[in-house]
Parts: sequence; C-alpha cells; structure tokens
Amino acid sequence: MSNFDPYEILGVPLGTSQKDIKKAYRTLSLILHPDKETGDEKAFMKLTKAYQALTDDEARKNWEKYGNPDGPGATSFGIALPSWIVEKENSVWVLGLYALVFMVALPTVVGTWWYRSIRYSGDKVLLDTTQMYFYFFHKTPNMQLKRVVMILAASLEFDKRHNTQVTERQSDNEEVPALIKQLPHLNEKCKEHPLCRLYSIKARSILHAHLSRMPLNPNTLDKDRQFIVKKCPYLIQEMVSCVNQLIMLAYARRIAKLPHISTIENCMKLSPMIIQGLWEHKNALLQLPHVGEDHLRYFVSKKRPIRNLQQFAQLPADERRAILRSLSDYEYENVMKVLGKMPLIDFDVKCEVVDDENSNVVTAGAIVTVTVELVRRSMSDLFGDTSAKEKQSITEEKEEAGDEKENGGGAGEGTAEGGDKEETKVKEPVWKPKGGKGGHKSKSKGGANKSKQLKQAAAAAAAALQKEAAAAAAANKAEKSKSGDKSASASRSKEDYDGDNSGAESDGNDNNNDGSSDEGKKSSVEDDDVEWEKFQQKINKREKLEGKSKVSHPVHCPLFPEEKYEYWWTYICDRKSHTLLTAPYHVTNLVHREEVQLKFTAPKWPGVYVFTVCLRSDSYFGMDQQVDLKLDVKEACAVPTAHPQWNISESESDHEDREINESDFTTDSSDAEGDDN
Repeated sequence: MSNFDPYEILGVPLGTSQKDIKKAYRTLSLILHPDKETGDEKAFMKLTKAYQALTDDEARKNWEKYGNPDGPGATSFGIALPSWIVEKENSVWVLGLYALVFMVALPTVVGTWWYRSIRYSGDKVLLDTTQMYFYFFHKTPNMQLKRVVMILAASLEFDKRHNTQVTERQSDNEEVPALIKQLPHLNEKCKEHPLCRLYSIKARSILHAHLSRMPLNPNTLDKDRQFIVKKCPYLIQEMVSCVNQLIMLAYARRIAKLPHISTIENCMKLSPMIIQGLWEHKNALLQLPHVGEDHLRYFVSKKRPIRNLQQFAQLPADERRAILRSLSDYEYENVMKVLGKMPLIDFDVKCEVVDDENSNVVTAGAIVTVTVELVRRSMSDLFGDTSAKEKQSITEEKEEAGDEKENGGGAGEGTAEGGDKEETKVKEPVWKPKGGKGGHKSKSKGGANKSKQLKQAAAAAAAALQKEAAAAAAANKAEKSKSGDKSASASRSKEDYDGDNSGAESDGNDNNNDGSSDEGKKSSVEDDDVEWEKFQQKINKREKLEGKSKVSHPVHCPLFPEEKYEYWWTYICDRKSHTLLTAPYHVTNLVHREEVQLKFTAPKWPGVYVFTVCLRSDSYFGMDQQVDLKLDVKEACAVPTAHPQWNISESESDHEDREINESDFTTDSSDAEGDDN
C-alpha cells in the first residue's frame, strides 16, 4: 500500500467527478468481481478501497494524510549496524569484544567506584578519620581547644596516601620549617601518632597561620590553606557527632569515661574560628571588613565601651562614623553593609510534656519536649535603637553559689541521696578541711538516716493507699444501698404527686439534661479541635524534617575559599554537672523562622532544676546565646496497686446472678412450658 493511487486503480484522471468515479467502479466491478469468470479477488479489494478513498470523506482524509484509506499503519524501526559485525567470519572477535566490555571493563569500573565510596561516610568524611576522632576523644574526655586543633589537623583527608587530591611539593621542605619558626605553641615536637607525622604538622602549621591571618605564598602554601580550610566544616561536624555518640555511650554505661561538655563545645567553637580566621580570644569586631587591631582602641572609651557587634549596631550613626573616622566613606559604607546583613536571632524556649493530660506539669522521669523557636532578623534592625536588650551570651562556667535544685516539701520527701550530698558540698565553708574519718562517718550516718526516712515514707504511703482503697469500697457499697432505698421511696412518692407537677418537673429535667448534653458536646468538640491541631502540627514538623534544606543566608567570610551559609547548633546542658542533656541539633535552614524540638528525660527526683538551652553559630563570633530553663519537677503519680472495682461481696454477686437468670427474652424451653400449661 506504499504506492496506493485510487485514480490509477479506477482508471480515471485526477479531478474526476463523483459520477464518473461511480461509473468506472461499476464497470470494473463487473469484470473483477470474484464471482465472475474474469474476477480477481485482490484486484477487487484494491478497487473497493480506491472507490472508498474517493467517495467516503473519512477514507479520503486518511488517504490524503497517511497515503492509506485505512489510516496509519504499523511503523517499524531498525538499527544500522556495520556489515562486519554481522559477518560470519568476525563472530569470534565480536563475542570477544562483548566479553571484554561487559565482563572485564564494566566490573572493574563499578568495583573501583564502590571501594572508593565505602571509605567515606554520608558526610564526606573518611571512616578512618572518624575512628581516629573516637580514639582521641575517648582517650581525653576533657579536651582543650588547642588539642582539638591538633586532632583536626591530623585528619586523614590531608594525607596523600588517603586522599589523592593532596599536593606535595619539593618546596614544602623549605617553606614549612620557616613557617613553623614563626608560630609559637605549635607543639611540633609531639611524639604521638599520627600527630607527629609530616602531613599533620604541615596542616597544623597552616591552620595556625590561617587563624593568625598570616600571609602565605599564593602559589604554594596558600593553595594548601584553601584546600584544608574548605574541608574543615565537614570534619568539625563529624567531631561534634563523635563526641555526642561517646556521651550517649557513657550514659548507657558502654564506656567508662564521660566526655566533658567543654570538649564538644570546643569543637563547636573551632568552626567560627576557621570560617573567620580568628583565634578564640580575638574581638568579634575584627569580623568586619577594613577593621584591624589598630582600630579596636577607638571602640573603647570611658563614655561607652563597645565590646560586641550588637552594641556597635545600636550606636547612633554619628557616633559610629566618629569611631571609624580613619576609614574612607566607601570603606565605612562597606562596613555598615556587612554589619547590617549579619544575623540577629530571637531565641525563645517553650517546655511541655507531650501526650500527657497536663502538658505543663513535669513529673519525675517524664519525657520533656523543649520547643526552641528561632527567628532570624538582620542586624540593620538595631541601627540607632538603644532600647533593645542585649542578648545573653553563653557563660560556660557559672558560679556555684546557687543550688542545682530547690527541694520542696518537708524533710525526707522526694530527696535524692546524691542531691543532698551536692547541697552539703555547696553549703560547706571554704575553710573547712576535706576528708578525714569523721566526715565519712557523718556522711554514712546521714545516708542511713535518709534511707530509713525514705523507707518509712514509702511504707506510710502504701498504708495510706490501702486505707483509701478500703474506704472507697465501703463508700461504693453504702452508695449502692442508699440509691436502692432512694429509688424505692421515689417510686412510692411519685404516685402522690399531681400530673401537672410531675409534667413540669419532667420538662425541667429534660431541659437541664439537654443543656448539660449541649455543654458536653461543645467541650468534646473543642477538645477534638485542639487534638486535631496538635496532630496537624506534628505532621507538618515531620514533613519539614523530611525535606530539610541546607540553604540559608550567606556568610561574610573573605578568608574562606567557598560560599558559606549560616548554620547553628542548639542543645540543652547542665552547667552545674557539666553534662549534655540533648544531642546538638544542627539547624541548616534558618531563613526567617524555624522551630526545633529537643527531648530529654526529666530528673528522677522532685525539685526545681535549672538547665541551659544554648544556641551556637558555626560561622560568626559573638552570636552565641543561652536561655535558662527552670523545671519544677513534681513527684510522679503512684501506680495504683488496689483495684476496688474487683472487690465484689457475695450478696452482690448472688443478686447479679439472679438478674442475669431473669432474662427479658423468651426461650424455647419457656415457650414449651407455656404450651404444656
């Protein structure tokens, strides 16, 4: 049907009228019809299709569009292969080529990719580096900041044998020793492995030079600095994760040493140090462009000393310009532009016990959910605003003048032995000598007295519960007997009442019942609405966590080789015991507003506890905040041991059996007895 031409088949010229086409069809059909002697079945089918193509509108459209009156036909495709592939004499070579590609080359490529990828964790950190972090943090639970820098520089990402991206030059033999001589407190003579290896010493010296903002050779060491600094944020986050896992293992008693909270906080401090290229003790004002050590003396005056970025932003415009009078107008505008884009975080904390009847009451051992609300504003909102309160910065070592908890109630109620020991330690004067046999004896006696008091209190509580259960059972029996008497007397007295009075009373009772039922329905509907809103909020939070982004506001960090976004850590700790209560949550998507939920177990003993909710920036100095969280832990409700609903007397059980036997429904046996009678 590829060369189908209906005019040619009918033997008529192009543009013939319908009358002539029908005439030609009748003439040829008398000749080609299969019933005739001159008939041809195939030719007659072509004749019929040609006639339909020229007389039927739909068939005519198909022929004009597809060249076939029946419509589009099946389309076949083919692959053009070279002739030598399908030739018989080349079949062995073709099979060999297929075997080489699919059985040798492809498995080699996939295996190489697989063995390279399994060396890294999900955060692009070598697994060997993670094991090294675990070893050193477990070995030194209370690690200083400079020691953390040494561990960071010893990461295997900076070793040529583990990372082929590392560049080793012949000039390092001259430039690195010269750089080491300029850096004090480098501790390059450390004999501990791998801190003593050459790659570790080189990376450590480059990090010290970066934190000191020392100029390096742009063709050699500065390229190494950019490579090292670029990988530090991932490595520091892995450090925080390792220390947190060790703390959880120590809580589970899987390891003996509990890491100090200062260890994980020193890891967090290192992140803004690397991003901004400053040591920890440096002034936060040095993060501003064109502001150096020489300009800091202008920020200190008898009238108003400026110690942080918020105080500088709150100054009037003329005073800010007077402080930076040594800068040109262009440089001053650049300073104010960078300062105005820096973050100003509103830090709010709300505490509750989820899935509890009274979510505002915290009981001993309950799961406490702390909702941290972070609202990000720009520092430009504070320009000239002297009324804004200064944010509370993190104080790592608080004075131990206040008690860790203030126990409520009388003596011996809800007190822990460990808590009492801590209170006595705080209340003891400084000059009192420690140790001695007398002290141990007094402590043991005190502990014995307290244990006796606790046992007596527990026994008294159990006895009180038993008395209450017995009284409740007796009260139930009395109420049942009274209700039976009242119902009998009420049935007798109802006969003496008039019909009108009884009707009025029944109407009043119906109205009261309707009102109470309406109120109950309204309250139940309101409770359902509140529960539904809470459920929707939980679903929304889960969806937000599933689609967590890592894009926020860009950071001003001229010494960092890549674009950096603002990230934050938030966690809860106890400054008194130097312990971490929740895992640090890494906030990576704070654009305008974000909510974070932190959960921990409430203390086992009732009392008033003060914990600290901290917020740390991984990019800026002077942005850390803390909020004190005061928990009034109540005593947990005792589990009921007595069940008065199961205490049924013999008379009540006999009465219930009689009621069960006297059924309202008839049975076959009762019907049969009635028929016999």
